[in-house]
Amino acid sequence: MGSVSVVSGATAISRVLGLVRVQLMASYFGASMAADAFFVAYRIPNLFRDLFAEGSLSTAFVPVFKKTLVAEGQKRANELSARMFTLLFLALVGTVALGIIFSSTFVYLMAGGFADVPGKFELTVVLTRWLFPYLLFISLSALLMGILNSYGKFGIPALASSMFNIAMILSMVFLYEVFEVPVYCLIVGVLVGGIGQFAIQVPTLYRLGSSLRFDFNFKDKGLKAVGKLMAPMIIGLSATRVNIFVATLLASMQGGGAVSYLVYAYQLMHFPQGVFAVAIGTVALPRASEFVANNDFTGLAKTVRSATRMMLFLIIPSAVYLALFNEDLINAIYLRGAFNATDAAEVSRALFWYSLGLPALSGVRVLTPIFYAFSDSKTPMRYSVISVVANIVLALALVQAPWVQMGFAGLAAATSAAGWLNLILLIVGLNRRKVISGAGQYLESVIKTTLGAVAMALVMYFQPFDLSLGMTGLLGKATGLMLTVGSGAVVYWLTTLALGLSEAHRPLNWLSRKF
Repeated sequence: MGSVSVVSGATAISRVLGLVRVQLMASYFGASMAADAFFVAYRIPNLFRDLFAEGSLSTAFVPVFKKTLVAEGQKRANELSARMFTLLFLALVGTVALGIIFSSTFVYLMAGGFADVPGKFELTVVLTRWLFPYLLFISLSALLMGILNSYGKFGIPALASSMFNIAMILSMVFLYEVFEVPVYCLIVGVLVGGIGQFAIQVPTLYRLGSSLRFDFNFKDKGLKAVGKLMAPMIIGLSATRVNIFVATLLASMQGGGAVSYLVYAYQLMHFPQGVFAVAIGTVALPRASEFVANNDFTGLAKTVRSATRMMLFLIIPSAVYLALFNEDLINAIYLRGAFNATDAAEVSRALFWYSLGLPALSGVRVLTPIFYAFSDSKTPMRYSVISVVANIVLALALVQAPWVQMGFAGLAAATSAAGWLNLILLIVGLNRRKVISGAGQYLESVIKTTLGAVAMALVMYFQPFDLSLGMTGLLGKATGLMLTVGSGAVVYWLTTLALGLSEAHRPLNWLSRKF
């Protein structure tokens, strides 16, 4: 539990800061033209980020680097990391240059609907050009994260994204009124935050005996192994990127604010996913890679089972809360400044549909890396393509079909449905590898966590007390939210503890070891 706790704790700090960041954005910009323009402009370089950073390269690099470190020693691993750093740097510089040149094309493809609003398309293009250099720093940061995780260092890499959130928060607080066009302050925050994410990890890298240097010897068997893993990942991610293009394009045609509503809802859904599922998946990948390298498949199956059960224990109650009680959460976090009650209702609609897919989307984040530990990126790539096709078909049907007319909320529903399809395919694939064993233990976890979540929901719904303690305004909302969530969490934990769920005992076991 130690490594997961470190990553979860550091990630929780980052996610809380992320919520503050988005909260300030909602307060300053609401669901305005500027907000829509920024979210699309920021999303474009992030599409490439998924290819160069966490999405493919870093994920493909970790098992190869870990295997090299275990089998051939640190000197050889350092050579591989230096050559990977050099190759990635050159590829990123070229991509950033092309991105700046063709920004207007990217904006038209992703948000053609903005052209119908005077000035909106042009603003998005300008923001995109300024934001593209962020891709360089965030992708190099992801490479460093993969190296440090392979050495068993999880805290600093998980905390790195806090630098981004801090920079964004400070840019809005101190620079909002400096620029004639206020949204330009977000450009400064993004670029400074990207540099911060990279820089904070460098000292730890050097303390481990590694370094950042250029090495142009690209005839390296390790690089070839990374390339073989990356190729199918890029295909799968490219399919996912097409899905994002389609979803954003459809949202841009749903009227002003639709893009922002989806982003604000996704940020709330992504909070528990980022704190729990991403943390568990981050720790599981290097461990799974080590088990595979040592041919310890019993240990691998145990790790997968433990990681999945812990994910279910943490994510299921989160999904229930977001589905049933999201209005209080949205009002407490977003409802102020430029963000009004109409915006809150629209975000609530999107968040409900996102929350239904939260367990599946989290499960995908935990199980997909297990395939990479086997140096198999083709299988999850195929599953990703199938899921993306289903997502696009559902999105078109739910948004545009006259008998449904869900509008932009249909995009959230399609994402959740596709997530469940992807999870089912991953489970089938891992079952064929005999990695998933002990079906009864998985079923026990699902049943007991669901019962605990139901007990939590009933207590939260029927509790008769004024948990705002008579306070009004922001303080009252915050107090009521914290006490509601806190009491619900206690009820959930005590219920699962009474049901004998092993995951509920882990905090007690951890505390007993510490004290």
